[in-house]
Amino acid sequence: MKHRPADVALAVKRLQHRHHRSLTQALAPLGLSLAQWDTLRHLHRRPDASLHDLAVLTFQTDQSFGSLAVRMAERGLIERVPGPGRAVRHRLTEEGARLRAEGQALADGVVESSFSALSPAQLDQLGDLLQIALGSD
Repeated sequence: MKHRPADVALAVKRLQHRHHRSLTQALAPLGLSLAQWDTLRHLHRRPDASLHDLAVLTFQTDQSFGSLAVRMAERGLIERVPGPGRAVRHRLTEEGARLRAEGQALADGVVESSFSALSPAQLDQLGDLLQIALGSD
């Protein structure tokens, strides 16, 4: 075996850490944290998402995401609207949509640069292998 599972896991973690550092630096001029941009990205894909759904998608607890959502609403990036029962739904504001799009362009540049050493076929293979490793996630 050329690559031990522990070494592959560490390489995945190192790549993730590099992406986080680079994305944090790229988003800073927009006044966005990585968690805020990630929230905007997920809301773009899933308008009216619940607090719990967004917490799961952004790898946060419900409580920590609730605090983030309040701050983002106060800044005018998202709206928090009543849903069924006690649920609260979230939507992008015009400013949130604008910053999401600007952030997306920056994020695309970061990850494209990160994977630039791979051929399109290698990138597809890596994506396929990660999907297999993730299983049903």
